[in-house]
Amino acid sequence: MADEEEIPEEEPKKASKLPLILGVVLAIAGGGGGFYAVSSGLILAPESHAKEMKAEPEEELPDIAYVEMDPLTISLAAGSANRHLRFRTQIEVPRDYQSDVELVKPRITDVMNSYLRALETADLESPSALIRIRSQLLRRIQVVTGPGRVRDLLIMEFVLN
Repeated sequence: MADEEEIPEEEPKKASKLPLILGVVLAIAGGGGGFYAVSSGLILAPESHAKEMKAEPEEELPDIAYVEMDPLTISLAAGSANRHLRFRTQIEVPRDYQSDVELVKPRITDVMNSYLRALETADLESPSALIRIRSQLLRRIQVVTGPGRVRDLLIMEFVLN
């Protein structure tokens, strides 16, 4: 056994970490590039979204006109301690019917006055009052003007003092 020379054991070579680091860097870069491509709509974008990005909007504004109504000041019922409602609206109409609606403005004012005068203070102070009043007035105005002449009622001022 003396003949045997002792061969020192070679230390095993450490595996290089370069492939691991390179893999992590490429994964991060690929993930970032994929995120950008999807979020910007380059890939996997719906066709409608892609068309919106490329083309100018082709829709024109609707053919409408607004008829401004005179402001109304309504004194509320006797139990309301001399309170008043200041109310101003505009009526949205198709442009073809603007002159027809302006012709019946006195009747529209009368309908609005009659409805608003019948309201009580409690009706005006509820959270859903504006929505209810708007829908009631719109329906009454549509009856006065005829079918298809009034599209919407816009409340511009609603002050209770």
